[in-house]
Amino acid sequence: MAAEWEGKSRGTVLGYKIYIFFIKHLGLNASYFLLHFVVLYFCVFSPKSSRSIYYYLRKRQGYSKFKALLNIYTSYYKFGQTLVDKTTISSGFKDRFTYEFDGIERIENLLRDGKGGILLSAHVGNFEVSEFFLDDIGGMNKISLVTWDQEHEKIKDYMERVTSKSNIKFILIREDMSHIFEIHQAISNGELVVFTGDRYIEGSKILEEELMGAKAKFPLGPYRLASRLKVPVLFVYVMKESKKHYHLYARDVSVKRGDAQGVLKAYTENLEWILQKYPLQWFNYFDFWSDKNNQ
Repeated sequence: MAAEWEGKSRGTVLGYKIYIFFIKHLGLNASYFLLHFVVLYFCVFSPKSSRSIYYYLRKRQGYSKFKALLNIYTSYYKFGQTLVDKTTISSGFKDRFTYEFDGIERIENLLRDGKGGILLSAHVGNFEVSEFFLDDIGGMNKISLVTWDQEHEKIKDYMERVTSKSNIKFILIREDMSHIFEIHQAISNGELVVFTGDRYIEGSKILEEELMGAKAKFPLGPYRLASRLKVPVLFVYVMKESKKHYHLYARDVSVKRGDAQGVLKAYTENLEWILQKYPLQWFNYFDFWSDKNNQ
C-alpha cells in the first residue's frame, strides 16, 4: 500500500507481561528505565520506521540533520512512554497521573444535549487514556471508537484479562461496510463517535490535503460523515505534557454541509497546531507523505 501501514501494531504477549510485572511490582520509573532498551532495539532493527521518523523531523519539522537523528530515539521513547502509561492507568494506577482539560466543556455539552456528535483525533499523544480521566463528567458509555480490528488477538486477550475493562464501545471497520449502519445508529442514539482521521487502508477511498507543507492522503469516510451528518464535530487530542501529566484539547469545527474537503482542511490545520506544540508525539511510523525520496 502507498503509505505502508497494515492496520496493526507490533508487540508480543511476553513483552506486555514483562511491562505489567514491572509496573505492578517495581513501579513506573522502572518501567521507563526498561523502555530505553526497547527503544534501542527499535532504533537498530526497525530501519523503515526510523527513516520515516527522520523524514518527518527533517523535512516536515525542519530539524537539522543532527537534531533529526538524535530525536529518532526520543520519538520512540515518547511513544513507548504513552504505551506504558496506558497500561499503568488501565491496570488501576490512574492516581499516579494528573490531567488538564482544555475545552472539556465542549464534550460535556455534547453529552448533555444527547443529539450525538463526531470527534476527530489522530495518532498523536495518547487519546486512549482519555476515558480514565473523563469518568467525572459521566456518559463514557455514550462514546464509540471506530477502529480497525487487526490487533494481535493474543495480546488483546491478555490485556483484557489484566487491565480494567474499557467503557468505550468499539465499532469495527468491516469490508461489508456494516460499520456504517452502526455509526448511524450510535449517532441516532445520541452517542459521540470517535475517528482517528490520519490513516487509511489501501483500496479505500481517500482525500488529499497538505499537512506540514506537503500533500498527504487521508481516509474519505470520517470527513464525508462529518460533513453530511447534522451533528457537531470536535477535534480532540490527549497529549503527554510531562512525565506524569496529560493535557486534553477539544476544539469546535465549523462544518459546511457536504464539504468533506473543508473538514479535512480544518483538521490538518488543527493537527499542524498540535504538532508544533508537541513535535515528538507524531506516532505515524511509516511513509505518511508517500515521499519517494523519504530522506
